[in-house]
Amino acid sequence: MKPDVSVIIPAWNEAGTIEQTLCHFQAHAEHRWKEILSFEIIVVDDGSRDNTYQAAWPWVDKMVRHRRRRGKGAALQSGVAEARGELLLFLDADLQATAGEALVLIEPLLRREADMAIAKLPPSGVKAGFGLVKGLARRGIRRLSGYETEAPLSGQRAVRADRLRELRNFARGFGVEVALTIDAACSGMRIVELDVPIMHRETGRDWHGFLHRGRQFAAVGFTLLSRWKERKRAWVSSDRSSI
Repeated sequence: MKPDVSVIIPAWNEAGTIEQTLCHFQAHAEHRWKEILSFEIIVVDDGSRDNTYQAAWPWVDKMVRHRRRRGKGAALQSGVAEARGELLLFLDADLQATAGEALVLIEPLLRREADMAIAKLPPSGVKAGFGLVKGLARRGIRRLSGYETEAPLSGQRAVRADRLRELRNFARGFGVEVALTIDAACSGMRIVELDVPIMHRETGRDWHGFLHRGRQFAAVGFTLLSRWKERKRAWVSSDRSSI
């Protein structure tokens, strides 16, 4: 039987969190949605060097394994290629006990009120960065698509599969969510953002945290530049065709 919802979870070196995430998600889904919807769970192991694959496979319907790390965008693309559901739910692998809370994202899609729903997470419980990455992403999304977002970096989102497949391929690396929001808004998709009590692993103000955010800033900047160049080429082509 074709599932109603395909849950796609990209994972890289998440052996310590993936099992809890899957366990809690399944428990929540069965408790609230078992009589209404059917689910398939797809985990994409993006070249992990730990036991992510072994920890995840007893809990999933499909397991995709990349031989080497290809980035979050490629992992999502691989998951979508295997998905059969009419709705797609993207989750991070480290949500653990809060994973089931993300199911609220599918509700506006079921009511046909939206094509994409994005989770707005609670404020961070630790001092992290200075908001530079989030600010860059938010401004870039607004300038390139006109959409004003409060959650430009959220990886927790639900989307109609038919509308998603109208878009281009996923961007690479940490810029994937930013590009997805831009592409969705430019294509006319109806987007909603919901407050969802999800918690995931946070990085602090140490060298590891600053390194992570530095890479994220560079990836978001590269993604915005790529989308801007594509828009510019489209404008030039349109101008030439009108001459």
